[in-house]
Amino acid sequence: MVLALAGCAGTSPPVQLYRLPLQPPVPLQAMAAPATPVVPFVLLSPVTLPDYLDRDALVVPTGAAGLQVLAGQRWAEPLRESVPRLLRLDLATLLGDAAVHGAPLAAGTDPGRALKVELLAFEPTADRSTVTLVARWEWRVRAGEAGAGGRAEGGLPTSQNARLSVAAGDSTVEALVVAHRVALSQLAGQIARGVPVR
Repeated sequence: MVLALAGCAGTSPPVQLYRLPLQPPVPLQAMAAPATPVVPFVLLSPVTLPDYLDRDALVVPTGAAGLQVLAGQRWAEPLRESVPRLLRLDLATLLGDAAVHGAPLAAGTDPGRALKVELLAFEPTADRSTVTLVARWEWRVRAGEAGAGGRAEGGLPTSQNARLSVAAGDSTVEALVVAHRVALSQLAGQIARGVPVR
C-alpha cells in the first residue's frame, strides 16, 4: 500500500510558478510634461483586490458564476504585493519618479495628494481569450492641502473608473499572465491622464 501511494504521489505534475513581468511587453511611453506641474502623490497600499484573488492559485471563471483553480499553476508572489509595486513603477515611468511615492512615505516626504485604487475584477474570461480588469480609483487630499470645507482648491474628482480588456495571444497560462501585465499598464495610463495638477 505504501508503495502504491508513493507511486500515485509521483505522478502529480510539478507546480509551475508565474509572476507579473517587471516591464510590460509593450513599452510605456513617458507622457509629455503637462503645462501645469503634476502634484506629487502617494499610491496608497494595499491596492484593494477581491478576496478570491488574494490567493496563490491561479483561477479562471467557469459557467455563469463558478471559479476553477488551475491545478499546479501558482502565482510566485501574491497579487496584493505585485500589483501596487508594478502600478507605481508604471506611473513613475509615465509621470516621472518625483511625482509618485509609495507607502509608507520616506521621512520628510509630504506629497499633496493620495491615490487609492481598487480592482473590482482582474481575471481571464471563461474561454481564456481575454483578461478583464475593472478598477475604481480616487484622489484624496492629504492633511494640510484641503481648503474650506475640506476640498482642495479647484476640487478633485470624487472617483474614476475603467474597464479594460486585453486579448491573450493564446489560451496558455503564460499568455494570460502577460495579458494581466498589459492590462495593469493600461490602467496606469488611464490614471496618469487624470492626475491632478497645481
